[in-house]
Parts: sequence; C-alpha cells; structure tokens
Amino acid sequence: MTNEVWWRLGFFLSILVIMMLIEWRMPARQAPIKSSKRWFANFGLVFISSVIARLAVPVGLTAVALYNQQHGIGLFNIINLPSIVIILSLILLDIIIYWQHRLFHRVPMLWRLHKVHHADAHVDASTGLRFHPIEIILSILVKLVAVSLLGVPAIAVLIFEIALNGLAIFNHANIRLPPALEKPLRLIFMTQILHRIHHSQRVSETNSNYGLVSSGGIGFLVVIRVKQSSLIMS
Repeated sequence: MTNEVWWRLGFFLSILVIMMLIEWRMPARQAPIKSSKRWFANFGLVFISSVIARLAVPVGLTAVALYNQQHGIGLFNIINLPSIVIILSLILLDIIIYWQHRLFHRVPMLWRLHKVHHADAHVDASTGLRFHPIEIILSILVKLVAVSLLGVPAIAVLIFEIALNGLAIFNHANIRLPPALEKPLRLIFMTQILHRIHHSQRVSETNSNYGLVSSGGIGFLVVIRVKQSSLIMS
C-alpha cells in the first residue's frame, strides 16, 4: 500500500511525542526511578524486538491483505459486504487481540513472555512498547492468520495497526484525563485509569481489563471485566 510505512511511522511518532510531552509537563504519578534508565531499557527492547520480528516474519500484514484480495482468499473476499466490511474487520480484529491478551495471562508459558511487559517499574508511554520479541512474533502470526481467514481489506489492516499502536501508547501514558472526558471515553476506549488497574500488583486486578484498543473487544461484544477498584480514585 502506497506510503503505508510513513502513515504508520507518522502516527506512531506523533502520538509518542505528544504523550511524553504531557507526561513531562503534567504527570499523573511521580516515577520511582529516573525515566532515562527505564526509557533506555524500553526503547532498546523495542528496537531489538522490531529487528527480530522483521527477520522472523518478513512479510507485512497489509501485503498479505492485498494478496488475499487479489486472489479471493478469506471470508470477506468471498462474501460481498462492501458497506460494512471495514467496520466488521476492525471489530473482529479487536476481539481477537483482546482474547490473545487474555491467553497471554492465563497460559503459564505465554505469561513468562508477557510478564516482561508487566515488569516495568513505572507505567508510562514507553511501557506500551515494551514486549518480549517472541510475544511480538506470536502476535504478528495471530494477526496474519486472522487477516487471511477473514479476508480483511488492506485499508482496515492499516487503520487497525495505527489504532493498536497509538492507543497502546495512549492508555499506558502517565497522564490524567479530565473526569468529564475520561468517564464517557472509558465506555468505549481503554483509558489510562482502566489500564492502570491491569498493571496492578494484585493478581485479580492484573487479570482484568484486557482491552488494548477498546475497553474489552469494542466493550460490549465480549465479556468485560472492568474492576471498580480504589485505583480508579487514585
């Protein structure tokens, strides 16, 4: 897809810079250790994971989606639903990522990989990028299978990837939205307050609020476990 890399990189860097600037000026919580130390580790891991993932899975999601469209592979390329196929694709991909996240918490072997993300000493925008390389590879493979089976159009893949990466940075950011904005927003999207519960040290709270884009697979299409915790008030 024309300029795909620039679209993704542009949104990624813009959201990251904006969140980090807000964290610098108006942090929701004070970091227990110097941010520079954490950022070196987190961004270093991002670089390593990206290189390993690209070597392990050299094919891109949008390239696969375009190939599927050209060869009539996948459900949406067989069933003609032009008016709603993009919306359905985004909803189903969100649900799949939601349940993938749950599995990484529930299956011990997968949790060993995913706990690298939860091991961060302080949650901020950089935490949303901190993942084990093998988890990144497995996630790419899951999305490749989903895109092929569903026949997700390339434009929907691009939109979802931009939203997934951008909102992962956003909902980990060490910022505090005004209550008048945060309360209605959390009904659909995963906000910082909700996702902070997911990073709690309590197992019951960590094993909840699995949504990355929406507050649980578009919020109302799958089981939602939004913990009403004292953390919301902190």
